[in-house]
Amino acid sequence: MTEVLQVGDRTITTDKIVPLLKQYGILPQLVREIIIEQATAKIPLEQEETMKAYKQFYQDNQLTTEDDLKIWLDTRGLEREQLDYIVTRNAKLENFKKITWGDKLESYFIQRKAKLDRVVYSLIRVGDVGIAQELYFRIQEGEQSFSDLAREYSQGPEGQTGGILGPMELGIPHPALANILSSSQPGQLIPPTRLGEWMVIVRLEKFLPAQLDDAMRQRLLNELFENWLQTQLKETLQQSEQKPSN
Repeated sequence: MTEVLQVGDRTITTDKIVPLLKQYGILPQLVREIIIEQATAKIPLEQEETMKAYKQFYQDNQLTTEDDLKIWLDTRGLEREQLDYIVTRNAKLENFKKITWGDKLESYFIQRKAKLDRVVYSLIRVGDVGIAQELYFRIQEGEQSFSDLAREYSQGPEGQTGGILGPMELGIPHPALANILSSSQPGQLIPPTRLGEWMVIVRLEKFLPAQLDDAMRQRLLNELFENWLQTQLKETLQQSEQKPSN
């Protein structure tokens, strides 16, 4: 077998590379980077984009001279020919995302919107049905505020905030609670509802609909890319496992 690396008194040969990558949990990251490299290999960059990428690279690594760059490369065991890929990787990757999924963002946003909308809500959770009913009627009749009762009775961390939770996306709470909130109107007090081991009293305070702004576009692009990448990664690793060993 061909020797590829010497570490101390240990010689690493070609037949040991993949098993070691698996053992140290590095193989998925290596495959991920190879998939990205192949996907972005033919992605074009404008000259201005390339210059911007290099400027950012030099700033991020505090490199001001050729000597600085040589030291940076040497400490990482890199050749100058590898620098362009390193510097332009992220810019090409962002262009790849836009080219591949840019025209799908609106439909994907509509598909995801129900879980991206945000809410602020008040919550009281207790273990006893009778106590939950009593607290609900006190709030409903205006005898005590939701906040005061939450601080006194709620058995979750929301008790420390007077029952207030959020803003949070509707994809985060328990699905049953998310359904209650998505079908409620601000200010609406929901009667005690069984949620797992708890009886909960809920009131929607604010509904904040998701917007397809620049930040949301970038987030959705990243989601679509990661979904694609995880599929590619899984398929590649499965194929490598199925190959017979020599």
